[in-house]
Amino acid sequence: MTEERIPVAVLGATGYIGQEFVRLLADHPRFDLQVLGGTARRRGSRLEDLWHLADPPPEALARRPVETVGPSALRRRGIRAIFSALPSGIAGPIESELSRQGMAVFSNAADHRMDPEIPLLIPEVNADHLGLADRRPRGRGLLVANANCSTTGLVLALAPVKELLAPRTIQVTTYQALSGAGLPGVPSLAITDNVIPYIPEEEEKIERETARILGRRRGGRIGPWPCRVLAQCARVGTREGHLLAVTVEATQRPPRAELERAWSHFDPLRAERLPTAPSPPILLRREADRPQPLRDRWAGSPRRAQGMAAVVGRIRWDPPFLRFFTLTHNAVRGGAGGSVLNAELVDRRGIELTAGRGRD
Repeated sequence: MTEERIPVAVLGATGYIGQEFVRLLADHPRFDLQVLGGTARRRGSRLEDLWHLADPPPEALARRPVETVGPSALRRRGIRAIFSALPSGIAGPIESELSRQGMAVFSNAADHRMDPEIPLLIPEVNADHLGLADRRPRGRGLLVANANCSTTGLVLALAPVKELLAPRTIQVTTYQALSGAGLPGVPSLAITDNVIPYIPEEEEKIERETARILGRRRGGRIGPWPCRVLAQCARVGTREGHLLAVTVEATQRPPRAELERAWSHFDPLRAERLPTAPSPPILLRREADRPQPLRDRWAGSPRRAQGMAAVVGRIRWDPPFLRFFTLTHNAVRGGAGGSVLNAELVDRRGIELTAGRGRD
């Protein structure tokens, strides 16, 4: 017997990340996309008239109208999970209310990432942090945040080798694509023939979020990873794909072959068989000039997982310093795809979307 799909909504469906959500959910085997949420200004417009991605909108949803719906209306319509592409600052109170009304929320916004009771999740790295959800009040919907788009690429690349290296410090310089600024994005006259060496709050997010994601859960708390992370962020004129230059100052000196083996064999979700999980999640490139956004941003297999893998290359190991580049698709792995993968992990592990028990 075919298992009934879970009715879901996308809020912020007309934005860049929102449309990636729509693309990934249009034919999802477990999630049934029923509501495209947008602002009052967009209400009634058809999805195809607002589409910004390079590929055309999913045929089954192209003529679907954008709706303006609040938490109570979504609950009455039987929506059980929300994929939130709402802007940071606006998202926080809306997501909290959705959770209070019993709907699960998988958020791309920054508002709840440092909330001590909410998992900040990259499934291949810290799936055990989902245990924080066990402490939800009765009737409260699950709320899970995904990481900043650059944090995601950095943490994925570090996870397989951090125990081998026992880092003292990590320095990362990011070259971030235009789409990371959302829509309407960076004015063309500001970025043409230019690099902008400042993205508000980006460096602080990378430093804080890396410490939390790589930290250890002890009961209902996350002890932050003690390694110091120093970030510098720049906006560059590529459309998609964030490229990171990483330098790790290590306290241990494993052979280079062992580091490469750790990256190549890293595939902790293989047994889970999640639809959007790339296998493997990290691809090594040994060419001197890779990874590149234009050539590597859609890395990942199977087909549904394209854009979900991190690509690591230009590896130089001169102890105590490991240097490499890593690239991820910011709107897919670092955005909508990350939240969809979070939801798939919750579903596969049988975690209730709404807490039936817990603190009153």
